[in-house]
Amino acid sequence: MNVKTISRNVGYALLVSALFMFLSILVSLANGNDSALAALLISFTITFTVGIFPFIFVRKSPEISLRDGYMIIVLSWLLSFIFGMLPYALWGGPFTIVNAWFESVSGFTTTGSTILDNIEELPNSLLFWRSATHFIGGLGVVVFLLLIIPSSSQMRLRLTSLELSSLSKREYRSGASKTVLIFTNVYLGMLVASFLSYLIAGMSPFDAINHAMSVTATGGFSTRNLSVGAFNSVPIDIITMVFMFLSSIHFGMTYVAIATRSLKPFRNDIFKLYLGILVTVSAVATVSLKANGIEGSWGDAALSGSFHVLSYASTSGLAIADTGDWPALPSALLILVGIICGMAGSTSGGIKSDRALLLFRQVKNQLRQVLHPASVNEVRINGRVVRQEDLAPHILYIALYFLMAIISIAVCIIFSSDSMHSIVATLSSLSNVGPAVGDLGTMDSFAAEPAGAKLMYTLDMFLGRVEIYPILAVIMMVFSRKNK
Repeated sequence: MNVKTISRNVGYALLVSALFMFLSILVSLANGNDSALAALLISFTITFTVGIFPFIFVRKSPEISLRDGYMIIVLSWLLSFIFGMLPYALWGGPFTIVNAWFESVSGFTTTGSTILDNIEELPNSLLFWRSATHFIGGLGVVVFLLLIIPSSSQMRLRLTSLELSSLSKREYRSGASKTVLIFTNVYLGMLVASFLSYLIAGMSPFDAINHAMSVTATGGFSTRNLSVGAFNSVPIDIITMVFMFLSSIHFGMTYVAIATRSLKPFRNDIFKLYLGILVTVSAVATVSLKANGIEGSWGDAALSGSFHVLSYASTSGLAIADTGDWPALPSALLILVGIICGMAGSTSGGIKSDRALLLFRQVKNQLRQVLHPASVNEVRINGRVVRQEDLAPHILYIALYFLMAIISIAVCIIFSSDSMHSIVATLSSLSNVGPAVGDLGTMDSFAAEPAGAKLMYTLDMFLGRVEIYPILAVIMMVFSRKNK
């Protein structure tokens, strides 16, 4: 491995965090030097110094190997988590070391789980930093690096291939430079559009920018204890739903639709599956909420049901009501849509509807093969044949996802006496949803969870955000070096 190349490029990731810490300092100054100013100043100084260090003492090395690429990705994320927890830990309050780590990982991975029982006690600058970690993590700390690397560089091509899932590039093939720019432009465009929409709907500029960063990244951090429900505004609820949906569909599809001024990109098998899941589950949730008296009118039931189904499916985690009070059926459906989630090429987590569709069609294909051994059957997506060698990694990913879930649940049960908490929190964390159900629903926090379980949940969040393979690759690299 080329330590110089790795250190320089990981330094970029830390400088991105330092930039947003500096913006948080400005927020603190604008609010009369609030109580987080000292914590943010110290955090900024440490993060900036460590981030700039390789550029001063390490000569530029443009070469990058496959191993270097995986190490850059994993270390960029891990060090972002570590330095990102500094403002919380230094500010204190409810932030023990474990809690600060949990909040930082949850923010950067756009999971949105929190250990805070009273979010509104935080100073505005720290609230801004929480939302900023969503913004950084939604686009991806490595994508910020890719924006800096020259488009002709082999490093950019290699890192693009490693950071962006092959699922996200299958239907909208383009060069490494264009792929990064498409994702960035759509992401920033939705950030601006959601911010302006929230302003028009009556949010303050501070609330609007924080919720815009959260909804665009499908994160879930809010400035209010009651999340979006605190504003008690149907227009704000609808705006949030629109951008949760847009942020959970393929950015390339959105880009092509806008560029061509055509709805043709939405004639997509994966999009149809995702939309069908949303409509079906929302209808079931609506009926269940009304039938069980959770909501008084059909209108309220439809709004609450569809909002929260979309929130979990997009892995946004924002809320307008407490899902902890929901009956068993809609609660189970929330967990289900949180596992399948949105489309590849978006900021949502989970297995992705793409892989779910591949699995469904492969099972169908296999059943046909059993019934008609002499027949030739192919898996097709959008009219294209998916080769078995391309299909296998995604089926394996689903198997790995549930294997990791089983291991994590077993570990968390050791630390926690409540096995249900372990199950729902693990699935929520591994899919980057944020809130779970029951006692860990939308209006609850993870504050009471044991420290060991919290650490396990953060590992799940990390695995879910980078889609398992890069972490396993780095672990294999480390152990292979030890065995030599």
